[in-house]
Amino acid sequence: MQALTITDEELVARSMDGDVDSFNQLIRRWERPIYALAYRTLGREDDARDVCQETFLRAYRAINGFKGQAKFSSWLYRIALNLCRDWMRRQRRTPVVQMPEDVDISELAAAHGPSESIETLVGRREIGRAVAAAMAKLPEEQRTAILLKEYHGLTFQEIAEMQGCPLSTVKTRLYQGLSVVRRQLEKGGMSAADIRGDAS
Repeated sequence: MQALTITDEELVARSMDGDVDSFNQLIRRWERPIYALAYRTLGREDDARDVCQETFLRAYRAINGFKGQAKFSSWLYRIALNLCRDWMRRQRRTPVVQMPEDVDISELAAAHGPSESIETLVGRREIGRAVAAAMAKLPEEQRTAILLKEYHGLTFQEIAEMQGCPLSTVKTRLYQGLSVVRRQLEKGGMSAADIRGDAS
């Protein structure tokens, strides 16, 4: 039970002292979110796996340089986003933004209750694809702000620190990005009420 109560900060401190097991615990704790961020940014499973592995490799090598000015998770997200950016530059590809990973239809039905019809579930998938297409057209800063805020739950302050910009800039990027996504979806005949990521 004790392992569950150990904070990231404690695990980082132990990792700095050479405790490999503590770093492995950090990997287990953050592997899924980092993979999800890479997948949503790059849109390809193999590339996301590579970026995820490289993120932890770089974090391990640089752990003694981690100053604790930001949360460990924010530091990891920054490493992953930089790797994604480098990958896109090298590949000269437009990112394929994937919104929430495909889930088994029976899981979806269980999660949303028996009152939802198959048509509703299929409609949700179509909205996901439309959101992905709209997001892919956004400038990188707006797309990243939406991913970090809406899909990874980071605060505006954490995103501002990661992107090295004022809080107001992050809010503007998020608002403008979501506005563009909404307009694109409304053009496609979808209701704004169906769209995840309301700016409120």
